[in-house]
Amino acid sequence: MTGTEFEGRSSRVEARSMLALSGGHFAVDFASGSVPALIPFLTDRFQLGYALAALLLLAATISSSLVQPLFGLWSDRRGAVWLIPGGAIVAALGVGGAAVSPVYPLVLALVFVGGLGVAAFHPEGAKFAAYASGPKRASGMSYFNIGGNTGYALGAFATAQLVVWLGLVGGMLAMAPVVVAAVALARFMPRLSRLAERQGVSHAAQGEDRRGAMTLLGIVIALRSVAWFALLAFVPLWVVSRGHTKADGGRVLFLMLLAGAVGTLILGPVADRVGLRRTLVVTQAAVGPLVLVFVFVGGVAGLVALMLVGVCVVGTFGVTMVLSQLYLPRHVGIASGLSVGLAMGLGGVAAVVLGAVADTVDLQTALVISAAAPAIGVGFCLRLPAPIRRAQAPATSSRGVAVQVD
Repeated sequence: MTGTEFEGRSSRVEARSMLALSGGHFAVDFASGSVPALIPFLTDRFQLGYALAALLLLAATISSSLVQPLFGLWSDRRGAVWLIPGGAIVAALGVGGAAVSPVYPLVLALVFVGGLGVAAFHPEGAKFAAYASGPKRASGMSYFNIGGNTGYALGAFATAQLVVWLGLVGGMLAMAPVVVAAVALARFMPRLSRLAERQGVSHAAQGEDRRGAMTLLGIVIALRSVAWFALLAFVPLWVVSRGHTKADGGRVLFLMLLAGAVGTLILGPVADRVGLRRTLVVTQAAVGPLVLVFVFVGGVAGLVALMLVGVCVVGTFGVTMVLSQLYLPRHVGIASGLSVGLAMGLGGVAAVVLGAVADTVDLQTALVISAAAPAIGVGFCLRLPAPIRRAQAPATSSRGVAVQVD
């Protein structure tokens, strides 16, 4: 077999692996995206205030985000490819059960369990996506993330429509595709195991971890997530408070998330071309003003602004994930858990605080406060150091060359 034939075959295997991983990401985040869509209906069913409604999102956030570094540690130390299909099935069972649970405490518990499935999938899935990405990591991660971002958007939309049509039992039926995807992923595990054997060595730890840089990046993500989680929790409720229906609220949320999915495909290649940090600074700076346009201008302009928030936040998920992996090259699983999980999860905690503000003052004030957080994050963005990527040396040499990338 010639080198060209081997490279062509390797490329096809990686493409199939990326397709499977992106499909799994779609399924897991479809379940995750269903939770915000269920909140207005559960709010009516259990007569919840804004704080208790946001607590549902917090339960999902704590389990799906804050514990992700623990699964990342597990991934780095032992490897656990079975977490990829296992996470999908747990997410489906948790969210589907929560939709039809008769009492609020049980809803909270099952939302928490569903979030654990989401947390289990992401670090291991992101590590394998790095194996399959090739040299253009931001573009590669965008293919992985487009599955999750599209799944989150469609999960929010489809679940809302099914619940409007069938009642809360529609939320349980919405999880059927996630179960099917989990079964398909389980059958694909041997291929991913072979990918790990072939690519894992070439992606072995190179360079030193830069914990200070990772801390700065975590602060940036957390501040950005304050605005994002506030919008996830309160956009449908804000739309309803303006005199529209719950279905309208679900559609507006869907458009924000769909725009984010499109932004993923745009900003990944842009970041590879103009630099990871430059892309992050510009998008971070835009989020706060766009939120204010949505709140104070409204109408078509407000909707467009909200969709651009989706582009700026969701579209850079892959950028921050790649940065985290470059800052912590010896702990790729933990890096993914920190960037996708812990840092973003802090935004979900802030959403509960903002829910209390909405209860005591009003929802508009809470949304305005949320817009200030990403503006503060711009200063931390500007302090991010250039990551160091180890370029491959020629085939005759076993050594790599360390280069800085923006």
